[in-house]
Amino acid sequence: MTETKVVLPQYDDDSSPTVASRLASTLERSGIPILLLLTIVYFGFVASTSKLFLSPANIQNILANQSVAGLIALGMVIPLISGYFDISIPAIAGLANVTMAGLIVRQGLPVVWAIVAALVIALIAGAINGWLITGLRLDPFITTLGTYVLINGLLQAYTQGQVITSAALSGLGEWGSGKWLGVARPFWLLMVVAVITWYLLMQTPFGRKLAAIGSNEVAAGLAGIRVKRDVFISYVLGSLLAGIAGVVLTMRSSGADATTASAFLFPALAAVFLGQTCINPGHSNVWGTMFGVFFVATAVNGLILAGAENWITQVFNGAALVVSVMLSTIIKRVRERGARNTQLQAVRGGGKE
Repeated sequence: MTETKVVLPQYDDDSSPTVASRLASTLERSGIPILLLLTIVYFGFVASTSKLFLSPANIQNILANQSVAGLIALGMVIPLISGYFDISIPAIAGLANVTMAGLIVRQGLPVVWAIVAALVIALIAGAINGWLITGLRLDPFITTLGTYVLINGLLQAYTQGQVITSAALSGLGEWGSGKWLGVARPFWLLMVVAVITWYLLMQTPFGRKLAAIGSNEVAAGLAGIRVKRDVFISYVLGSLLAGIAGVVLTMRSSGADATTASAFLFPALAAVFLGQTCINPGHSNVWGTMFGVFFVATAVNGLILAGAENWITQVFNGAALVVSVMLSTIIKRVRERGARNTQLQAVRGGGKE
């Protein structure tokens, strides 16, 4: 007599872990946006700062002021996608700022040509950085830190520590303080540049090449990617965004100061590394960086309105930078470990078959 086996239906016992992992992934990707929302809720509705914080003037001030920090942060993101640092972006923004104001005030150049000259100077600075790093194979962090200090020194020498301003620049301030559809014009410009940068990095072959270089430069080179050329272009493009930031800074402040742009270094760095902890965790990305910019700005703004001392800005920016670097590093290591484990399981599974 043949024995009949009854095969019971098999149920997936991993359903709960799968749901939990999806929830964890969602929270991981939206961590900074959630923190930004909670910050707005706290300072806007709970704290004693609610009236001031939610006032139209303060909201417009945050949106407009962060356009410069956002452009500088985006300029850092482009080479960072390929695994290369550019610390000099804020200094290049300052170079464009001083160049534009100096040509208008001291040389009497028309505004349009002064803007063109400022952007060209920024492109040249980026090309020099790119050549030093890709041509001479110098360390990108040390090199761009050196050019950051060098440019700031040259700007101090040119301005003699004085603010460059005149009636000729006052008209530019009207654009910087103006609105489109009730929202500050610089904010709209930032969003347009962010969309273009996102499209370049995520939807074009060039962006995918930069990501491949950042993932494994040696493998990217063996795959036929022209690593030096693409990294060089990334430095030039990052400096172009720095030049735009310098132009916006000139319009916002109706003048130029050798030290103003360099003050955006740590807020921008904090935003870039905070951006690596959300949206696309473990990787530099445009929208994570944008959330990082406005989270840092909103928190600092709320603290100052609450009566915090001026030093709290530096403390918060420094703490945000350290914590964001720590979190992005941990996330990257966990993801790399998970990828290696998955590969090992696939190899072992294939061997058993």
